[in-house]
Amino acid sequence: MTLSELQAQVALGEDSRRQFKQDMHSPEALAAEMAAFANSEGGVIFLGVADDSSLPGLSFVDVSRLNQMISNVAAQHVRSPLTGQTENVDLENGRLVIALTVPRGIDKPYFDRNGVIWLKSAADKRRVNSKEELRRLFQSVDQFHADELPTKAGIDKLDKLRFRDFLRDVYQQEFPDAPQDRVQLLQNMNLATDDGLLNLAGVLLFAERPEWIKPQFIVKAMRYPGNDMHGSAYLDTEDFSGPLRKVFDGAMAFVLRNLHKRQAGQGVNSVGIPEIPPSVFEELLVNALVHRDYLVSAPIRLFIFANRIDIISPGHLPNNLTVAKIRTGNSIIRNPILVSYIAKGLLPYKGLGSGIKRALDDWPEIDFTDDRDGCLFTATVCRKEAPALGGSSEKSSEKSSEKILSLLTLRDWNEKSVESPV
Repeated sequence: MTLSELQAQVALGEDSRRQFKQDMHSPEALAAEMAAFANSEGGVIFLGVADDSSLPGLSFVDVSRLNQMISNVAAQHVRSPLTGQTENVDLENGRLVIALTVPRGIDKPYFDRNGVIWLKSAADKRRVNSKEELRRLFQSVDQFHADELPTKAGIDKLDKLRFRDFLRDVYQQEFPDAPQDRVQLLQNMNLATDDGLLNLAGVLLFAERPEWIKPQFIVKAMRYPGNDMHGSAYLDTEDFSGPLRKVFDGAMAFVLRNLHKRQAGQGVNSVGIPEIPPSVFEELLVNALVHRDYLVSAPIRLFIFANRIDIISPGHLPNNLTVAKIRTGNSIIRNPILVSYIAKGLLPYKGLGSGIKRALDDWPEIDFTDDRDGCLFTATVCRKEAPALGGSSEKSSEKSSEKILSLLTLRDWNEKSVESPV
């Protein structure tokens, strides 16, 4: 790193990837900073840079002392041990700045010597104080998945007909009569816990009333008259709950009934061709249901506007996945149990990250927004202007008005003729 590159970095100020320290004397404080970066997305600690972005620098003695401290902290004060890289930048006045790069950790979570887990929070850091945050850390390194979370639902909450049909169609197996045999089967299928309760995947796929157990995991749909969200003005609204297949079918029907249709040479009695291929919403809705973050207690929201359709999923893209990567077919499976069963035909899911690409092939006018601060992922399907039917709406309105007026005039004339016959 050159001096000009250092100055450019410092000019940007502190954020979740850059931290300024004029000096460091406490190994515990340095361990907390390094653990926070490793538990987050990694970053650089600039030693010799003041909080106001000035460059007082460090002496050669300080640099030697700090390099030894960094080595000891990375090996002994953080668990698991970290590997950081240091680079000395010459300020050209006899003083130096140490740029300590801490990579994103691959063995999360990282603790300090006191057993505290630290996370970056903007330009600062904070302790992990909740089970949800800890689960998210384990999830990010594939050590934990939300769909295996235990619920309080026993196997009596199972939709026996739905589960029986699945066993018969997929595994050619009969539904067990004995409750203990059913528990054992569900445990073997990774749909129940060791305590005999349904896990989240078992509830979402096969419970009779999942919304009674997890009421937040539904789809809330609404159609608005214009291009903006209104508090009370809407044209259509419905909530969809039940097993994932039922939720998917209901959400698809909501979208299709609110799309414009065109005849395209079909007969007058045909339902018409939707303005946007249904396959687009099939892929996007399956993606939302299967890959949403089930550690976030919120519903999927489906908003239909005049110029677009938004599908908003709780949870941003996992790990280092980006919008650019998903457009090219890259994917990370967030809920592997759900995916394994959905791929067996419970939903029209093909896996391998190809869903987004297929949707884009069928309708390129799709935008994606990965809101990491708001913990949301939005797929926006842009609509085209509705085609005018039978000429302009103004001319059609005029013709209709003329016909209605003629009919009313004719009716009045007939009534008078009956009352006063010639």
